[in-house]
Amino acid sequence: MEQRNKFWKGVMAGVFATAFVCLAAVAASVGIYMFGSQTLTRAEGSSGTASGEAVSLDMDQVNKKLDVILDLIHEVYLFDTDPSLEEAGIYKGLMYSLGDLYADYYTPEEMKAMQEQTTGEYCGIGAQISQDRLTNVSTVIKVYKDSPAEAGGLLPGDILYKVDGQDVTAMDLEMIVDQHVRGEENTPVSITVYRDGEEVELSMTRRKLEIQTVEHEMLDDKTGYLEVTEFDTVTADQFKAGMDQLTSQGMERLVLDLRNNPGGELNAAVAMIDYLLPDGETIVSIADKNGEGETYSSEDGHQMDLPVAILVNGNSASASEVFTGAMKDHERAVVVGTTTFGKGIVQSLYTLQDGSGIKLTTEHYYTPDGTDIHGAGIEPDVTVELNEGLETMIEIPKDQDNQLQAALEALNQ
Repeated sequence: MEQRNKFWKGVMAGVFATAFVCLAAVAASVGIYMFGSQTLTRAEGSSGTASGEAVSLDMDQVNKKLDVILDLIHEVYLFDTDPSLEEAGIYKGLMYSLGDLYADYYTPEEMKAMQEQTTGEYCGIGAQISQDRLTNVSTVIKVYKDSPAEAGGLLPGDILYKVDGQDVTAMDLEMIVDQHVRGEENTPVSITVYRDGEEVELSMTRRKLEIQTVEHEMLDDKTGYLEVTEFDTVTADQFKAGMDQLTSQGMERLVLDLRNNPGGELNAAVAMIDYLLPDGETIVSIADKNGEGETYSSEDGHQMDLPVAILVNGNSASASEVFTGAMKDHERAVVVGTTTFGKGIVQSLYTLQDGSGIKLTTEHYYTPDGTDIHGAGIEPDVTVELNEGLETMIEIPKDQDNQLQAALEALNQ
């Protein structure tokens, strides 16, 4: 009884604790993930809420009911149980009760995986995966060239079913990627996908990958093309270098491709926008439920004044939307494609004293003109659906990419 009360009270103290140390900004490099998250460690033995209000749950009643349920499980349940899984299940259930698709509880092992920094280097297969938060369906949205995923036959549009024989359809995408898809270098991994209504089993070998998150080229003697596939710690430097190279080659106008970019690190997006906008312009604002927060503004002393078209689609999310919203609101770009994903909320990670943690939605973010795009996305200035059949291609020939051609037409106008 004492042990049950201890861990049950522990989760309540953890959920309603006042976090006091901001350690690092982290985000996931694969999938539709956090716009920008903070890892915070709560004070040892602290309790209560940030606002000082008392916990509203009747803990005596909760503990009594929990005792009855656990006694019934241990006395009559047919199968063996794992106390650690029971405990984790209670905490995960509490997060589920919030009705927030992004709130979750992580065991110490899961938390360690969550706190890995996005350096642009990892040991895996070289693919981007998006998860529908309502259905948990995980879909491949990009396969990197010369990657294990490409060699193994993985294609954009494939739906993840199993990894090494384990059904992953009900798992959170972060756990699928961190605990199943990624692994030690030169180890094999079997991935089963649904493709055209049929199961397809693919085999590939993990290897250390340094993902080039920015690719660029000149489309003609005046038009530069720059694709950003995700926002990692390496992305801002790659972006600036790419922009400088294109400028040295005579670029006078730019197509910036953020299609299928799931987001990532806030700092990377801010630094990239800062490189384009003059000083003193609002980039993005963040505010909690009390209206308190922070505003990020351009201040690096650098700007680039040239016509820009930004390509987006329904998989352009979070940091991609920060970038697109800032450029659109400041009338520095025409947006082409389809409506973006619509993730305008911030999650924070709170590390509890046993190494476990919880993820809670803590803030909204707003584009420079004050728009909250959560659940709505950013509407393009020029709406163009990608032609049928192109979405499953690993690399779309630019002369066949009708959305790219529409962006070039918009720039010419």
